[in-house]
Amino acid sequence: MASGQLVQVSVSRGGIPKVAIPEGIVTPLGLEGDGHAHPTIHGGPERALLLVTAEGIEELAASGFALTYGALGENLTTRGIARREWRTGQRWRIGPEVMIELTKRRGPCQTLNMYPGIQAAIFDALAQAGDPSSPKWGLSGIYASIVAPGRIRPGDEIVLAP
Repeated sequence: MASGQLVQVSVSRGGIPKVAIPEGIVTPLGLEGDGHAHPTIHGGPERALLLVTAEGIEELAASGFALTYGALGENLTTRGIARREWRTGQRWRIGPEVMIELTKRRGPCQTLNMYPGIQAAIFDALAQAGDPSSPKWGLSGIYASIVAPGRIRPGDEIVLAP
């Protein structure tokens, strides 16, 4: 069974970067206290949380982008889950209470242009077409809806539900 760990939980009043919090309260619409600069594009029940892997952020940072966890606007930074294995419809248990369902990959986002050249680094034609064989698949993150709300903390295990 696939599993990983929650590295960071992040929120902002809207926009990026998001900042780390010691604990998150997950509601049907996402993390309590998290805002969205463009609510018609981000947020809502189908885009309640954005997940990005720590490995992806580290890969982009090694390529020269000045990124830290939360810099891409993700609410949850994960480690140990291969981003190229993410698929819509998967359900993941986070800690003892929270269950999420992956709903859609994050598409190109103008807000990310604050990091010049990052769009080309995280998207290619295959990723844009929804093909997980792309080496860039998942670098932009994936959205999730909330199946079961609750509390989450860095260090919580994330497990693919059967």
